Amino acid sequence: MSQLDFVWPWVFLLLPLPWLIYRFLPEVPAQQVQLKVSWLAQYRTTNKDQSVGLSTGRLALICLLWLLLLTATSHPQWVGDAVPIPNKGRDLLLAVDLSGSMQIPDMTLKQQSVDRLTAVKEIVSNFVLKREGDRLGLVVFGTQAYLHVPLTHDRNTVAAQLSEIQLRMAGENTAIGDAIGLGIKRLKAQPEEGRILILLTDGANTAGSIDPIQASQLAAGAKVKIYTIGIGAESMEVESLFGMTRRVNPSQDLDEYSLRTIASNTGGSYFRARSTEELSAIYQELDRLEPIEQQSQVFRPRHSLLHWPLLSALLLVMTSLVWSLIKKPIRRLLS
Repeated sequence: MSQLDFVWPWVFLLLPLPWLIYRFLPEVPAQQVQLKVSWLAQYRTTNKDQSVGLSTGRLALICLLWLLLLTATSHPQWVGDAVPIPNKGRDLLLAVDLSGSMQIPDMTLKQQSVDRLTAVKEIVSNFVLKREGDRLGLVVFGTQAYLHVPLTHDRNTVAAQLSEIQLRMAGENTAIGDAIGLGIKRLKAQPEEGRILILLTDGANTAGSIDPIQASQLAAGAKVKIYTIGIGAESMEVESLFGMTRRVNPSQDLDEYSLRTIASNTGGSYFRARSTEELSAIYQELDRLEPIEQQSQVFRPRHSLLHWPLLSALLLVMTSLVWSLIKKPIRRLLS
């Protein structure tokens, strides 16, 4: 809950000081107080005993100024609502296959047949938006591998860019080894704890300059953990040229051996997604395996209010001085 707070509240113990001075200190004879500053002359008063006194109005003015100065000295602050701060996030890089085979319509989304990439966009975007506190990035690969989104805490940007990727924008083939190599390059500059690469593909390595198994060994040396996902149904019906339908295995080119080896070499896991439901379950499992750090610390934003009592005191002094200068001419005009 937001609240007003004072850094040094004990300063208000000095609040009665002006009254104590006025009450207990002896008065100074007026003859000993010869002020030569003209605009302060009106503050001098004489009584029958030729002593300096203070009217009730002037005493109230001094007390109010004193209260404002004490308030400023106590350093008032407006403390906002508590904002949770994650202890530490992970550096999590997503590598998505955009080769031509990702257009095979063997997935189902909202009871409609969709291609593999459409299903990936939907499921992975939901995964990204839940990873509060992590830094996420996006690598896309086909014939070449590219860094599409650098590591960032902006989950909305990663999800938006993920929704914009298109088939074959990185080429027709599949450079799994190059995607791993690019992931290592981007993650090795980060702290060793929490370097994660999630690689999703539907095929085998058919392009690039780095062998995927060798790349995984380099990843292990760089403390990069790789989770691999093989996507694609094991059976679907296709229509022949003569209007007949037959069942085929659309994932016959998937190199599960290499994907398992890559994950094993780096301390990760291999997952097989034969449907949209399985793909969603895999990313839920990844959430469990790489949990978001608990928010054990909170931050309460503080906004200084010091300037308000200072400005009020200055305005009060200026108003008092102006009034003391113009009150006599005003009285003459009214009399």
